Amino acid sequence: MTQPIYVIGDLHGQVAELERALSLIQSDGGPDAQIVFLGDYVDRGPDSRGLIERLIAGRDAGRNWITLLGNHDRMFAWFMEDTPRHDPHLLVGYHWLHDRLGGVETLRSYGVEFEGQIRLENLHRMAQAAVPKSHLTFLRDLVAMHQTPEIAFVHAGIRPGVPLNEQQASDLIWIRQDFHDYQGPYPKLIVHGHTPVDQATHYGNRINLDTGAGYGRPTGVAVFEGQNCWELTEQGRTPLTP
Repeated sequence: MTQPIYVIGDLHGQVAELERALSLIQSDGGPDAQIVFLGDYVDRGPDSRGLIERLIAGRDAGRNWITLLGNHDRMFAWFMEDTPRHDPHLLVGYHWLHDRLGGVETLRSYGVEFEGQIRLENLHRMAQAAVPKSHLTFLRDLVAMHQTPEIAFVHAGIRPGVPLNEQQASDLIWIRQDFHDYQGPYPKLIVHGHTPVDQATHYGNRINLDTGAGYGRPTGVAVFEGQNCWELTEQGRTPLTP
């Protein structure tokens, strides 16, 4: 019998959504279920700090949890380096603290408040004093891909035509159009988040589980047995098919 693997989409600081997803999974698979988290734990939502703390607590309790790296997680980690680093994949004029990206909400969850203009070096110093080192270690330890024999789990997608073991981390956490437009088969079924959709969707060669938690909507939750997939809801399993 194939061991089920559970997947939770982007969470963006929504601790209540994390707990709802974990409750659904426990009802279906028990407390020892293997869970893959698709990244983007921070930004936009109200409690990025609390969400990271909950994931760290699960890890330390020995839960069978695999936490993938999302682009928002990397932006946060790069900002927290001794010299803040800007992600070149952002649109011109954007930065982690841009209103549309949610870095301000993440810092606020750590008690870092500011109004109006502030020097970056001063804000950076405040952030470094407020964010626990254990949270930075958690961010640095996130992995870009998890594979089973049938499925590759990533945050954003993969570069078409590139073997899985040669994929670039920046593609795995940032890619959109080239990945979405490709209609052919991938080396494995790709399960991802990153691009919000109205509902969990199976496209044949990929499945998108980002259902918009960053904008206050429920996060996608699914269970896989081999390549067979079901969305998990309060009513139980619902087949997720192309």
